[in-house]
Amino acid sequence: MKTWRDRPAAQVAGFVLVALALVALPFALSAVGTAWVRIANFAILYILLALGLNIVVGFAGLLDLGYVAFYAVGAYAYALLAGPHFGLHLPFWVVLPIGACLAALFGILLGAPTLKLRGDYLAIVTLGFGEIVRIFLNNLSRPVNITNGPQGLARIDPFSLAGFDLSKSDTLFGIVFSGPMKYYFLLLAVMLAIIVLNLRLQNSRIGRAWEAIREDEIAARAMGINTINLKLLAFAMGASFGGVAGGMFSAIQGFISPESFVLVESVMVVSMVVLGGMGNIWGVILGAVLLSFVPEVLRWTVEPVQKALFGKPLIEAEVLRMLIFGFALVLVMLFRPAGLLPSAVRKRELAERAP
Repeated sequence: MKTWRDRPAAQVAGFVLVALALVALPFALSAVGTAWVRIANFAILYILLALGLNIVVGFAGLLDLGYVAFYAVGAYAYALLAGPHFGLHLPFWVVLPIGACLAALFGILLGAPTLKLRGDYLAIVTLGFGEIVRIFLNNLSRPVNITNGPQGLARIDPFSLAGFDLSKSDTLFGIVFSGPMKYYFLLLAVMLAIIVLNLRLQNSRIGRAWEAIREDEIAARAMGINTINLKLLAFAMGASFGGVAGGMFSAIQGFISPESFVLVESVMVVSMVVLGGMGNIWGVILGAVLLSFVPEVLRWTVEPVQKALFGKPLIEAEVLRMLIFGFALVLVMLFRPAGLLPSAVRKRELAERAP
């Protein structure tokens, strides 16, 4: 690591190797099965969500358990504007920014009344906010049918470099992202853009102000930092990333319903941030990758291992998979409380608090 930091040539070589690995990954996974390419796509979606939540939790220190609400707002914005429900079929480069802006607006609506709350109280309020959004989506089907209620929205347009009407055969370019492989490279491009944006934010004046608020809000206010505006900005920025991820999820799935945005999704994203290392962008990415792939690996291996050892499955595969998964998380939190790749500030903070 010291050689990598001191030698620019080593850094360039490392980035090239990582880029080649990312390009080759879907081809290697497709050799095992197309399902694994789809799992990789969802892993990238979780990376986008975790990076957005890391701004709120990791940078600004505001515990948000209702982050799935912004994911839902982005997904429904895309489904309504790029689907048959209203007959609009707008292109994705128009709908995604709209979804991100709507999610940011909802982030401000959540942040404005909770500016003075911290810790458990903020967690309870954000948890309620996430459930309120899901219940609204579940009931906005009468007297005016907006979300189609619990039946959800189907036949959502995929991403396309085409015109406004996908039914025409003479559309511009005519490239439709309809397969897991095509979606992978599009998601990868968006993920890299958001990583660069996060790195710029972390090293900016705003990022340092967020860290000051996280460490000591009273001291930050005494130093002239506008804590109110910066908290609202953290909620809005984090929510906008969730809106982008929701729009991409909607296009990939082609169908969404309120049951896609339950509390478990928020808990999973929070776990990714905490497991990887709050405040560390690379740690958050590692946490998202692990919590996306490890459960799927266990899903495929638990039952065959039981059959090989005992001749038949003794415990239901899904139950045993979650037991192993939960036990592994408990061990990580016991022996690596700052996360697998903690930020330097977070690591020092925990060391100072230790007896």
